[in-house]
Amino acid sequence: MPATPSAPRSARTRSWWGWGYTDAHPDDAECAALGALLPGTLARPLPVPRIADLPIGRPAMTPPSSLTHLVTTDPTARAAHAMGKAYRDVIRALRARPGRIPDLVAHPTGDRDVADLLDWAGEHDVAVIPFGGGSSVVGGVEYRGDAHRAVLSLDLTAMDRVLDIDTVSRSARIQAGALGPVLEEQLRPHGLTLRHFPQSFEFSTLGGWLATRAGGHYATVHTHIDDFVQSLRVVTPAATGTSWRLPASGAGPSPDRLFLGSEGALGVITEAWMRLQERPRHKASASIAFADFHRALDAVRVIAQSDLAPANCRLLDAGEALLSGASHDGSSILVLGFESATGPVGDRLATAMDLARAHGGHADEHPVDRDASAASAVSAWRSAFLRMPYLRDGLARMGAVVETFETAATWDKIPVLIDAVRTEVGAAALKITGHPATVNCRLTHVYPDGAAPYFTVAVAGRPGDEVEVWDDIKAVAGEVLHRHRATITHHHAVGRDHRTGYDLQRPEPFALALRAAKDALDPHRILNPGVLLD
Repeated sequence: MPATPSAPRSARTRSWWGWGYTDAHPDDAECAALGALLPGTLARPLPVPRIADLPIGRPAMTPPSSLTHLVTTDPTARAAHAMGKAYRDVIRALRARPGRIPDLVAHPTGDRDVADLLDWAGEHDVAVIPFGGGSSVVGGVEYRGDAHRAVLSLDLTAMDRVLDIDTVSRSARIQAGALGPVLEEQLRPHGLTLRHFPQSFEFSTLGGWLATRAGGHYATVHTHIDDFVQSLRVVTPAATGTSWRLPASGAGPSPDRLFLGSEGALGVITEAWMRLQERPRHKASASIAFADFHRALDAVRVIAQSDLAPANCRLLDAGEALLSGASHDGSSILVLGFESATGPVGDRLATAMDLARAHGGHADEHPVDRDASAASAVSAWRSAFLRMPYLRDGLARMGAVVETFETAATWDKIPVLIDAVRTEVGAAALKITGHPATVNCRLTHVYPDGAAPYFTVAVAGRPGDEVEVWDDIKAVAGEVLHRHRATITHHHAVGRDHRTGYDLQRPEPFALALRAAKDALDPHRILNPGVLLD
């Protein structure tokens, strides 16, 4: 099927320094109300940062005339591409300490443009930072250090078209710069969907999902973007290549696996053939309350080890449930959801609810569907989930330190791991700041053999030293995860913030192979320096 025109983009203004849209940011009064929830925060919010206050110097280099139509040196564009959207990035912007701001921002429109920019950068010692939606929360889209003459941010969002749709095989060839809504709007007329909905869906791209092995909508079975990949096209400084479109293959190590999760350090993903689905027509969901969090863990494990395959199976501890408005009585809440394009899912939901009840859960007597009241626990959680990054930025303006991190481990380790993180990270935050910390947990994805806990830490910081506090808390969290043999990240990638944990986690023979791949594909070491390896 022929190419599909790209969808119109939102007219709303993206924030250059914080999460999402500027018109959705908490105002000063809401920031103050948030700060009142944490003892020791500032008396009034930090002012919204201005680009005029940033140390943006003249570009260290300019490209040749053959590339000037692709490149801008506009200060606003440079500031917006200087960092991602981690707490560390937000507070640095608020304190006007953004670090190294790129000299240039490029907007290629095709593979040839990408290759030409990489050729020029390699010849002139210019670091190239591939950039999609800029939603990285692990330092994945910034440059640290001074080893290169200049820094170019390679923004792929002009490459945002669905180029071809194979309705027989139910797949599509899509440019990597397509933001989530832009991608889905082009698939919608065909009755198809990729159905990969991370929290950053509005503000992240297909290429970013692939390069970071992002987790998405499904809590079981198809949890990562990897599961939907048929083929990748990648432009590297050494060559350009495309893997074959295949439903499966046993022909040696998979070429796609080399670039999935490579975070732009080995090449620039420019296109992908992705497996699609029919849009679901049948949905059902329910919330289940547990007085005992550990019994709730047992219930989730049993559901994950069944053949029910819920689309949503998120367990919120009491603190997370209270924060989201899903519960106000100290209960932990399990949010269950099922969906299908072919038939009703009520029986599967009923079976899952029975399993939960057998482990002490108290379920809604009337499971909710797509038309249910927004007052339900399911709807409250969903709304809070989308609003949470904005509230984090509001807390940052009050001088609070808000850290999130996620991991995965096998079921035999999960209960003790969660308890250890709560205890040790909470104690470390108190020691570092002198203030009590809130440490909440939820399970975002579950598997027959394990689960992915996601932690949120909030504590009043030391005014002016918020980044140092963040770094210290992050280090303690990483040490706890490593000691319990839990991964340093389940779906937020490695970036620069998780390098220490990643270096400890990966086997040395694989590290040797990765370094060799870097040398072969990026001989001038210009692609996202410092990510995955030095």
